[in-house]
Amino acid sequence: MPAVRGYEAEPCHTIKGEVGLGYREAVAALPPGLVLAVDGPGAVDWETVAAGIRDALAARDITAKQIDMREHFAPWPDILALTASAVLADDPDFAPLSRAGLAEFFAELPAPEARADSVTVVFGPGAALAPYDLLWYADLPKRHAEAGITRGRGRNLGQPAGTGAGTTRRLFYIDWPVLDRHRDTLVGGVDLWLDTQQAQDPAWLAGPALREALDGLAGQPFRTRPTFNTTSWGGHWAQEQLGFNREAANTALGYELIAPESGILVGTPDGPRVEVPLQALVALHPEEILGEGVHATFGTSFPIRFDYLDTVGGGNLSVHCHPQSDYMRRVFGWPYTQHETYYMMLGGPGRKVFLGLREDADLAAFRREADRAFHDGVPFDIERHVQTFPADPHQLFLIPGGTPHGSGEGNVVLEISATPYLYSLRFYDWLRTDRAGKRRPVHVDHAFENLDPDRSGEAVARDLVQQPRTLRSGAGWREDVIGRLPEMFFEVRRLELAPDSVVNDDTDDRFHVLNVVEGEGILLETSGGHSYELAYAETLTVPASVGAYRVRALGAGPVRCVKALVR
Repeated sequence: MPAVRGYEAEPCHTIKGEVGLGYREAVAALPPGLVLAVDGPGAVDWETVAAGIRDALAARDITAKQIDMREHFAPWPDILALTASAVLADDPDFAPLSRAGLAEFFAELPAPEARADSVTVVFGPGAALAPYDLLWYADLPKRHAEAGITRGRGRNLGQPAGTGAGTTRRLFYIDWPVLDRHRDTLVGGVDLWLDTQQAQDPAWLAGPALREALDGLAGQPFRTRPTFNTTSWGGHWAQEQLGFNREAANTALGYELIAPESGILVGTPDGPRVEVPLQALVALHPEEILGEGVHATFGTSFPIRFDYLDTVGGGNLSVHCHPQSDYMRRVFGWPYTQHETYYMMLGGPGRKVFLGLREDADLAAFRREADRAFHDGVPFDIERHVQTFPADPHQLFLIPGGTPHGSGEGNVVLEISATPYLYSLRFYDWLRTDRAGKRRPVHVDHAFENLDPDRSGEAVARDLVQQPRTLRSGAGWREDVIGRLPEMFFEVRRLELAPDSVVNDDTDDRFHVLNVVEGEGILLETSGGHSYELAYAETLTVPASVGAYRVRALGAGPVRCVKALVR
């Protein structure tokens, strides 16, 4: 049997349409006498994009009259007032998700006029709000925006130079929701999609080719492009075992599938590639991707995420909880909360998971000690208040909102969770500092307001550390439910397959997400003729529209594959 390929860091999906490269080819068919709108997020290198279009047109002896949308933003104090929140007015870390429309960020919108001897180019965030004849969208994956802000070189949406550095608080909770809603209204009608990760020489897809590619992805299994971030507690498993980011300090957070940030690479095997946001695909094809019932409940929000928490050679995660449902809606503005599960891909003797309160926990003492650690830098023993469990490989821990938890050092956790992902309310973070030597944020007030005192004692082991229950089985395979709670809208199952065994499955009009947690891999084949070979540690989305499919174990040994779905 041929060897199964290893982990693929940049999975690319082959499409029929041709991916273009560079501005000259992009403007080759543009006639003078029209208005071209080039919209996109604020983090795009707009100076380079505008210059590239101008110079490419000049090479054809066409003048570009350019209008920069950023010059039409409202004054910064007005934008701050527009996006202010009375609920979290002084919170340094969190803000409610902004419901503002992008048009509200502008003092006035330009009124571009077409000229017979030139192309009028309106560029920058919100360009599509002005009248236009053709629409391009210049995209930049969100990881670049976050990196720019973190390094102190980025600014927030509408923020002029000289007003300080941008903040991830505004980026996460204000800029991204506003820009995402705007982009999702445009993707069905763009005439050209530019991937500006190489701003001097961007890859691009014509609008019809983009939509044809997304149409195809809506009916077949696909992988999103993974990313790994570093943190002060991060480990080295992904570097050593997956070959990812070997030059980085660590590979703490591995985003396998996280709808607000994940992208899908499309192109041809040896040619240029374009990265398209997963959320754009869901916005165009919500029922095909999610299923009718899931779409009715969650709209165009892809509600499940898969990511890795790598502490091998690192440190303990903070002990934290996530908001309870009412608090998430009322304070943070998400319609559903951040229920989680931890699947232990790697653990073992001496490794542990923090989960739930001790039976004898003194909540008043817990609060006092957490406050002293936050205000005065006094360490305390979190295990006086929070239970620990052995981090046995392949055990699943359920973590409903309000439950204190965290992974210990030396583990690899596959976190299978609800999509909201920016709301870790920390009780204690071991007085840890970031790379700049600044104490990492702790959110004692939020954490204790959401702490569920009923997740304590023996009830934690009974309800949140479940044993597998067999759903069905056949020759050489078995499917178990390994995690299900009434208050959690998704459940986690696990397929166990002997070598070369085959199991038939069906999406039943709700998407599935699969990850190979042991063994070399699987081959997934759909009734529609699509197939995908999934290697160890890779994550695959199976859209609801796929319907019937089958899974075959690859390699010489047994295979375990987890599967998550909305119940």
